[in-house]
Amino acid sequence: MNVKGTSISIFLPNLDGGGAERAMLHLAQGFAERGIKTDLVLAEAEGDYLELVPSSVRVIDLKSTFPVVVWKTVALSRYLQHENPTVIFSALDIISSALWAKKWARQVTVPTKVVMCVQTYLSGQFQHDQHYVAAYIRTCLVRWLYPKSDALVAASWGTAKDLAHLTALPLDRIQVIYNPVVTPDVIRKSQEPLAHPWFLPGEPPVVLGVGRLVGQKDFFTLIQAFQRVRQQRRARLIILGEGEDRPRLETLIRELKLEQDVALLGFVENPYVYMANSAVFVLSSHYEGFGNVVAEAMAVGTPIVATDCPSGPAEILENGKYGKLVPIADPDFMATAILETLAHPVNSEVLKARSLLFSSDHVVTQYVDVIEQILQNS
Repeated sequence: MNVKGTSISIFLPNLDGGGAERAMLHLAQGFAERGIKTDLVLAEAEGDYLELVPSSVRVIDLKSTFPVVVWKTVALSRYLQHENPTVIFSALDIISSALWAKKWARQVTVPTKVVMCVQTYLSGQFQHDQHYVAAYIRTCLVRWLYPKSDALVAASWGTAKDLAHLTALPLDRIQVIYNPVVTPDVIRKSQEPLAHPWFLPGEPPVVLGVGRLVGQKDFFTLIQAFQRVRQQRRARLIILGEGEDRPRLETLIRELKLEQDVALLGFVENPYVYMANSAVFVLSSHYEGFGNVVAEAMAVGTPIVATDCPSGPAEILENGKYGKLVPIADPDFMATAILETLAHPVNSEVLKARSLLFSSDHVVTQYVDVIEQILQNS
């Protein structure tokens, strides 16, 4: 079936600098490159990735204001009434705004199909939510509403199994499609010059972490592990990303007297050049939906140490074949893995070959298959 005559919408809250937003942006670009009319529908057109949207993708700003939940759903409903896309892919949409919007739009002739894209390990997200009542309500909404979608896509098998448990759906009702994170642009950007002085010839090896500075990413354990590494050999640590934990992380760095060897560089537009020039990439998360940065580091040939967290890293690394897996929140084990990787890195060409499984072209083809299945069954 030819899907070029279809129109696709991808719905997100915004384009903040997270992995899910980046994955959906790559998906939109991949659809557009295949001649599919593609809209990126944002509750609010803001975020670090907004300027990276290609001209082939139309950005729709719903301009949500308070109360955000109600207004973005109403605005999305109006969009569906006016544009009537063939399929809408909705991500980071715990309350299922896309499903509510479709219902309120009262489309009859050619109803838009709704695909919920689950980008995170929902149980982990709910367990770490400090607002217990809100977490309970969100769990109930997922259990009630997600099964009503026309298709469910999870970013990893671990995420799919968790979703099946939350919704009481059979696992075969959920399609697993890894995120489209390895793109030609990633490879191109990884080859750009890097002016940071820590990467000059003769400098100590750099250990790299990338992600939002929030509890889920647990950069506290990474910094503690690095202190143990630093006691045994010269090395430096760079963390890319911004977030609410920055003051506490800076305090920890001072307490451990690591100011000369640890740098929090904030959000950077091109993390890939840092990945390509680092000696080890470390993911220290408590949980992930997939772990985009692990696949990206693999694509540029950088050896990897990752927590064996639910879910994604173990699947990307094939249970330790392509990198070291360590327990969550264990700085001693993580430090040992970093030291071993510095001493005996995995061959970069082996990593690059493995990363093709997560290439944008390969993944977009799988999403096109989802569209075809939906249209055939309608």
